Formats: sequence, structure tokens, C-alpha cells
Amino acid sequence: MQPNPLIGVVYHWIGGLCSASNFIPFRPIKRWSWEIYWIIQGVAAWLIAPVCVASLLVPNLSLILHQASSTSLWHSVLWGAMWGIGGLTFGLSIRYLGIALGYAIALGFCTAFGTLMPPIFRGELLTITHQTGGRIILLGVALCMVAIAINGMAGYSKEKEISEEDKALTGERDYSFRKGLAVAVFSGIMSSCFAYGLASGKEIAAIAKIQLLAHGRADLWQNLPVLVVVLWGGFTTNFLWSAFLIWRNGSVAQFIGSPGINPMGTARTTGQTLMDVDPRNLLAELRIRPGTLLRNYLLAASAGLVWYFQFFFYSMGQTKMGKYDFSSWALHMASIIIFATLWGIILREWRDTSRRTKLLVSSGLFLLIFSTIVVGFGNYISAH
Repeated sequence: MQPNPLIGVVYHWIGGLCSASNFIPFRPIKRWSWEIYWIIQGVAAWLIAPVCVASLLVPNLSLILHQASSTSLWHSVLWGAMWGIGGLTFGLSIRYLGIALGYAIALGFCTAFGTLMPPIFRGELLTITHQTGGRIILLGVALCMVAIAINGMAGYSKEKEISEEDKALTGERDYSFRKGLAVAVFSGIMSSCFAYGLASGKEIAAIAKIQLLAHGRADLWQNLPVLVVVLWGGFTTNFLWSAFLIWRNGSVAQFIGSPGINPMGTARTTGQTLMDVDPRNLLAELRIRPGTLLRNYLLAASAGLVWYFQFFFYSMGQTKMGKYDFSSWALHMASIIIFATLWGIILREWRDTSRRTKLLVSSGLFLLIFSTIVVGFGNYISAH
């Protein structure tokens, strides 16, 4: 398969849209605590979807994983587990900072570490700087970092201008810039481990490519088995932490209808008014009704499915980028922030901010889009 960086950029944009949309289904969930819907979306995103999709598109998935070396498998799982820690705290960064700013800060650090560390460890960075296409790619990565910094400035400015009431209306009841900043920085650094996990799984991808070509299928899907392994590690850490929270908070009964509170929700947490409650049957009235409970499960599972498809398209985009496929991580992160910023605008997170703040948001968004074009062009030059 010949590289096609322009198509690769489109795939990364679609993946970014999926990632930025992942948290939207969480908002209408009623009377569930964070750890309940987080583990449900995790089962869908990190266990069910990767195995099902890879089994459908890649022949002999179990054989591929059996043939891979234990070193490749365990390194991929380990990096995935470390990424899982970043994923946990990423959810908190969204909770404390909102969608636009939470994505911008966390993914800014994730972009820097996830893009540059793999070629540095492989000793390839100096070679990259000696070629025109490589220099253009690094310029695009630098533009991406500048754009992320601008988005961070916009978020800080927003904190000074938005009232607590307005933050609550947009689902930001727990907004805290200082707390969110610390969590987002840690999350971004740990989340970059996903890129290392994908790099560790190149042997798995090579075996998958052989199987795909032998069965007359496109090698576009060669990275799907790698996702299966990396996400095993991610699921492990997320499951352990969610299980601990469920035990500590006594929230296990929420799976079958006991009420909790959705910290990211914009809907009323009672799900019903006091006038609807029969005081003679208070406990039964306060339970989550079957229709609402089913809807919660579907919303959490759909969030997980949407999340998985970010890396489904990422894996496709990476195969199209050519020899400098390390730049895929920067493209993916930039695309996520672009669409997260757009979601923030649609959800009116910036509605009562000043003209200066809105100008910063617009400038950051424009520069992010331009940075993805620059990175794609650098890959195009390298491929030709």
C-alpha cells in the first residue's frame, strides 16, 4: 500500500471528532456516579469493540497474537496500563476544566511527549531534521503546541469571566482551574504512553500485515490487533480504579437502579420533581426507573464505542503517513482539540466571555487546523 498523507490527515480528523465527542453521551446520564458509567464505557471501548472489530477485519486474530513475541505483547500491555492512568485523570480534567480547556491542556502535554519521544528514543530525530519533509513536520508540531498554548490562555481568561452559575448550566459544577491544571498536566504526560504502546506493537502489526495480504485484504487494518493488546493494559488500570471507587463509595447498587449523582451532567440529578414523589413510597420513588436505567446503559456504552473509533481511524491514518508516521500522534491530538473546541462553542461554554477571550479561542482553533495541514504536507513531501 502506497502512502497517502492527505487521506491520512482526513482519517485523523475523523478520529479526532470521535474522541472529542466521547464525553457528550455522559452529560444526559441521570443519577449515576462517575465510576459506574466510566467502567461501562470502558468495557465497551477497551474490551468488546477492539476484539469484535479486529476479528471482523483481520483474519486469524488469535493466531497473530500467539505468534507475537512475549516482549512485544507485554511492552504493549504495560504502556497501555500507564496510558490507562492518564485516561482516568483525563476524565477528571474534563470535570474540573470543561471540555475545551480540559482537552487543550491535557492533550498539549500528550502531544509533545507522544510525538517526539518515540523518534528520540529510536535515535531518528537528528535524521528527521536533515530532510525537508521532516523539518516541515516538526514545524507543524511546533505550530500545534503554540495553538494549544493559546487555547490554554483562552481557558484561563474564561475562568476570570464566567460566573459559577453559568459554569453549572454548562455542566461545569466542579470547575477549578488550579486543581484541573495539575490533573491535566499529569494526565497529558501519562496519556502519551499510548503512542509508546503502539510503537511497541509494531511486531504485532507486521504479523497482521502478512495475514491480511495472504487473505487478499488491505493492510490498512494491520494496527487493529495492536489496539487490542494496548487496550488490555488500559482496561486493567481503569477497572481496578473504578472497582475501588465502587467499593469505597458503596455505589454498586446503582447498576440495578439505586440513585447517584452524575458530576458531568447538565440534567437535574433527581430525574423527577418533588411533586412527583409519593412520600408513602419514598424509597421506591427515588430508585432509577427502568427506562432511565436502560438509557443510562446505552449512553455509557455508546460513549465507549465512539471512543474506540478514534483509534480505529487513527490506525488507518497511521498506515497512510509514510516513513514519518510518528507525526500521526500530533495530527490526532490536534484534531481532537479542534473538535473539542468546536463542541465547547456549540455547548456555549464561551458564551459570556469577552471579545479578547473569543479571539484567543478562534486564533487557537485556526492555528490548530493549519498545523494539521502543515504536518500532512510535510509527510506528502517525504513520500514523494
